[in-house]
Amino acid sequence: MKSLRFGIIGLGNMGSAHAASLKAGKVPRATLAAVCDLNPQRLQPFEDLARYEDPKAFLASGKVDAVIIATPHYAHTTLGIEALKQGLHVMVEKPVSVHKADAEKLIAAYKGREKKQVFAAMFNQRTDPYYIKIRNLIRSGELGTIRRINWIITNWFRTEAYYASGGWRATWGGEGGGVLLNQCPHNLDLFQWMFGMPVRVRATCAIGRYHDIEVEDDVTAYMEYADGSHAVFITSTGEAPGTNRLEITAEQGRVVYEDDRITYRRNVQPMSEFSRTHPGSFARPETWDVTIPAPNHGSQHNGILTNFVDAILDKATLISPAVEGIHSVELGNAMLFSSFLGKTVELPLDAKAYERHLKKLIAGSRYQEKVKKSAKAAPAEDFSKSF
Repeated sequence: MKSLRFGIIGLGNMGSAHAASLKAGKVPRATLAAVCDLNPQRLQPFEDLARYEDPKAFLASGKVDAVIIATPHYAHTTLGIEALKQGLHVMVEKPVSVHKADAEKLIAAYKGREKKQVFAAMFNQRTDPYYIKIRNLIRSGELGTIRRINWIITNWFRTEAYYASGGWRATWGGEGGGVLLNQCPHNLDLFQWMFGMPVRVRATCAIGRYHDIEVEDDVTAYMEYADGSHAVFITSTGEAPGTNRLEITAEQGRVVYEDDRITYRRNVQPMSEFSRTHPGSFARPETWDVTIPAPNHGSQHNGILTNFVDAILDKATLISPAVEGIHSVELGNAMLFSSFLGKTVELPLDAKAYERHLKKLIAGSRYQEKVKKSAKAAPAEDFSKSF
């Protein structure tokens, strides 16, 4: 096989962006062969392709080798499982599932298919050289033992018009959550990709603090790791201008990433060693100031798709395996569950307990009411502004 026939399920903002990239030849050795959406109007611009309104018929058509699932969140699990059963290579948009129990079902459906099918997730921030360099600093041991992590990521600002643009948005029944399920899966994925998973989470998630929505739009979470290190994660879609600042305190110094700049104030002597051995009461380790450059923000979505194609055709290593997507789902679920319970949650998260709680929220969701109110199509916008 010299090239792959791609299909896309879901032609909303993200699905349409992927379609445009494939049609423009931005993903080598890949062509867009078929599309699927429940809304026939969204299929109209693709008259030159095979078009389907029924996802099952689309997946069983034989028209595609690989599929991108870009539907509202709950369908990621059901359609992902069906696509895997049909023998297709699968790329699922973030989050891989709404909750941990569904993610476990999706991953279980892939078990035994690893040699024949490639299963990836659209965590495009893993291609960003800034985050790659920070991860390499951690993984190489250069920073020594990490003591504290602070990430303020509040530049996900969204207007009321954004939340009104789709009936599924910002509802328990349609989306399954707010900022943690829509915007922050990227940051939660990067968090565990760089630092691993904590063992305890305590969070406060404000429901509709800044918007007329039934889900969280403001989160402050505190996490503890098995080695005693601590982390604070703060996010919101209601703050402007907002902040994206990651600060890591480690034995060998402090790393700060903000405004497209990584600075590393490096201790000449590790801080705990200095504390034990220096005779002075108020002395501090000597430091070196280092600026770590990065050329740009990387290949992003098209880079993940290109790597997906390379993994299928050339057995390349996946940048973003879908089986790793469960970690960001679990972190987001744990923050929400902790907030609703008003107490610290232990990890691994009790997936069934969270699923039961989510079902109660879904039972009272305004999802169907909101779908009716948003039936009129929203105006087209430049979706790249959301990245």
